[in-house]
Amino acid sequence: MKKLAILSLGTLLALGLGSCSEDKDSAQTSKLEVRLTDAPGDFRSVVLDVRQIEVHLNDEGNPDGWELLPFTAQAINVLEYVNGRSALLVSTDFRPGDLKEIRLVLGPDSYVVGSDGQRYDLKTPSGQTSGVKLKLDRVSLRERETFQLLLDFDVARSIVERGNWRPGNDKKERYLLKPVIRVVDQALNGGLRGTVTPAAALPEILAIRSSILPADTFSTRADATGAYQLMGLPAGTYTVKAFATTPAPASQPAYRVTEKTGVTVTNNSVTTVTTLSLN
Repeated sequence: MKKLAILSLGTLLALGLGSCSEDKDSAQTSKLEVRLTDAPGDFRSVVLDVRQIEVHLNDEGNPDGWELLPFTAQAINVLEYVNGRSALLVSTDFRPGDLKEIRLVLGPDSYVVGSDGQRYDLKTPSGQTSGVKLKLDRVSLRERETFQLLLDFDVARSIVERGNWRPGNDKKERYLLKPVIRVVDQALNGGLRGTVTPAAALPEILAIRSSILPADTFSTRADATGAYQLMGLPAGTYTVKAFATTPAPASQPAYRVTEKTGVTVTNNSVTTVTTLSLN
């Protein structure tokens, strides 16, 4: 998938990204915004403990050029930002130039609340001390322009259950946090929205951009009403596919996979897809 980074994530409300020109002359600065959005998952809450965010101005592997982004460390429930909603993490003046990476440092207090209502700590294999690096592809800030980065966090793929965990084991050992994050720049601003029935099937939706090779695939889950929305999509022609993530009741036929082909996405627009039925 294009512009896909598999790394640990954290996020939080941030003010200021540091280091503008000293005289704050608006003619010499650009504006940088960073937003967080999320693809729903099978949890009641997913709370991330974000302690520190830095931006890297030099090439990968160069230890110099990291700048600390001043913000107040907080916890945020990423499931509050799904289906087109996003959290503004950063909105600040910043000197023009290229950004190469963002480093996100998580604290030890991330957790999930499962569908069973129980709280489970999230173990982070890396990223709590050294930080996890999110590569940026050709992010260039220009004078008097606003550049927006959207961090698209995929809950369903990011929280991994340990294979040897069983009910009754230590709840702190059930889940690992290995977040999958897609970074979308301001040029990728198309979207798709629609509804899948029945909502009880807990539908997952794939948007496959078949107009390029290899094809890009973007995913999300419908909310409790069956509605979904995918934002930050590149323009192109898509196949939208929906499938159930839970079995149909025993008294009903099995759910089927359904799709809509030839769906066109254009920049600065959200395309509405006709309702997809899994029955």
